[in-house]
Amino acid sequence: MTEEDFKVLENNKKMEKQKTGDKRNTKKTNYNKNNNRETKLNKTKSIVRQSRRKVMKDETKKETIFKKSNLKIIPLGGLHEVGKNITVFEYEDEIIVVDCGLSFPEDDMLGIDLVIPDVTYLVRNKDKIKGLVITHGHEDHIGAIPYLLKQINIPIYATKLTAGLISNKLEEHKLVRGTKLKIVNQGETIKLGNNFKVEFIRSSHSIPDSVALAITTPVGTILHTGDFKIDYTPIDGQLMDFGRLAELGKKGILALMSDSTNSERKGFTMSERTVGEVFDKLFLNCKKRIVVATFASNVHRVQQIVDAAIENNRKIAVCGRSMINMINTAKELGYINCPENLFIDIDMIGNYTDDRLVIITTGSQGETMSALTRMAAGEHRKVKITPNDLVIISATPIPGNEKYVSKVIDDLMQIGADVVYSALEDIHVSGHACQEEQKLMLALTKPKYFIPVHGEYRQLTAHSDTAQMMGIEKENIFMMTNGKVLELNENEAKFTTTVPNGRILVDGLGVGDVGNIVLRDRQHLSQDGLIIIVLTMDSSTGEVIAGPDVISRGFVYVRESENLMDDVKSVVRHEIRKCEEKGITDWATIKGTVKENLKDYIFAKTKRNPMIIPIIMEV
Repeated sequence: MTEEDFKVLENNKKMEKQKTGDKRNTKKTNYNKNNNRETKLNKTKSIVRQSRRKVMKDETKKETIFKKSNLKIIPLGGLHEVGKNITVFEYEDEIIVVDCGLSFPEDDMLGIDLVIPDVTYLVRNKDKIKGLVITHGHEDHIGAIPYLLKQINIPIYATKLTAGLISNKLEEHKLVRGTKLKIVNQGETIKLGNNFKVEFIRSSHSIPDSVALAITTPVGTILHTGDFKIDYTPIDGQLMDFGRLAELGKKGILALMSDSTNSERKGFTMSERTVGEVFDKLFLNCKKRIVVATFASNVHRVQQIVDAAIENNRKIAVCGRSMINMINTAKELGYINCPENLFIDIDMIGNYTDDRLVIITTGSQGETMSALTRMAAGEHRKVKITPNDLVIISATPIPGNEKYVSKVIDDLMQIGADVVYSALEDIHVSGHACQEEQKLMLALTKPKYFIPVHGEYRQLTAHSDTAQMMGIEKENIFMMTNGKVLELNENEAKFTTTVPNGRILVDGLGVGDVGNIVLRDRQHLSQDGLIIIVLTMDSSTGEVIAGPDVISRGFVYVRESENLMDDVKSVVRHEIRKCEEKGITDWATIKGTVKENLKDYIFAKTKRNPMIIPIIMEV
């Protein structure tokens, strides 16, 4: 190989090495490039993942911040019954209460004076309560307030006349000093806590200063009508604020809670002024003394009696404690307009001739101890009914009271008095809306949800049917029951849990100490009477040493039933002898044996089931 060939070979080797190095460098460069690309991609993915997490966190945070709680509506009374109206509105940790009324005892509640709602739920949540708001001054809306305040001290918000009537109750129960009672004007809005605003909207009813409530909450506005009627010619000239109702309806009402008392009646309720026209006709040229019985709370009715008395130059005397209190309060606050000397004391009626007197009294429902009932029975100490009396019963009987009212009318007629009542003249109009007025309320307010309130089940059902006729979807109508919780927001409404509810019986000064067992015993005693068996036993031997003696109350008259009493004693002796033979000395066993066997014997003999109380005395 020549030197030149050797050089060429060396150059070729160098070139090969260079090419191999270039390839390696190229591969290395490509590897680095790919590696960088992957790193960048991974970084990008990581950033995207972090961004997504952040967005999801933010969205969760926003949901947590902006998701609203449900409003809870909880009736504790007033549904499937007449009276005892009270409703709780709860949002998160705040509560307001609307009305707190009582109802009167039913026929089987022997000895009971009043029935009030069970407020256990409010007592448990007393720290949440921001206020008690009142729609008007009737007993079924304010009567239980003193009993609530004795358990929870909360502020009360009411219009002027309503506050005056509540104040009277607080004085009776010695609660004036410790209670915050704030007067609110119709049209005014108050703020309660952070979540509630309540607007008092002028309404019409059978008592002045009635209001509907627009309750603004974080989930929407609830309109509570209270008791209402639509009267285009009210006595005081204060028309219902239709404009404000329509304005709220245009803005959007989440739920309407509306009075159902007259929901079965078609048409419209007559104006209160029509009663005044009947009074004018009856008073005109009447030479008799006029006695008018009406509801104490119907201030507009009293005003029309006052107007008729002034027109016919008559003085007015008042009977019945509730009527006296109501008229005095209404006069003081300017709701009854009359001359200073128009009203006279009931003791002064002997100083005036019959044709110059009007007596306004309670007792339009035939209540047992009311003034008119005692007059009809001849038992009233200051007013004696005579044939020269015209008695006007300006009310219709509340369902269940018909027989009592009929009895009073019969008694008055037997005395010889002329009696005018609702079957003879249009002497009474209701304070509650009929179907056409309820339709107008629905048309003005256009609610999303509808909740019929204040009535028995059939009345709530009739109101529900009216709402469906007005275009409210059936699934948006909620038939509530006492104690059942309705939760709602802008999107949905549903029933959830229940809370304690029921009735508390008031007997004299006792509140809640009379329950079903005591009522059952009272009914038993009232129907079948009582037998008491008295025995005297030797404590050491268990031997009967005296008796049995039998005492009967409300079962039979002992002197006329001596044979039966002797038989009862024989049965008792026989059972005691059997116990002695068996060696039974336990008092409880002896009492039980005597009671059961004597019960069977008396029922077989008399078909009666008196209460039997054995008493064993130890010597």
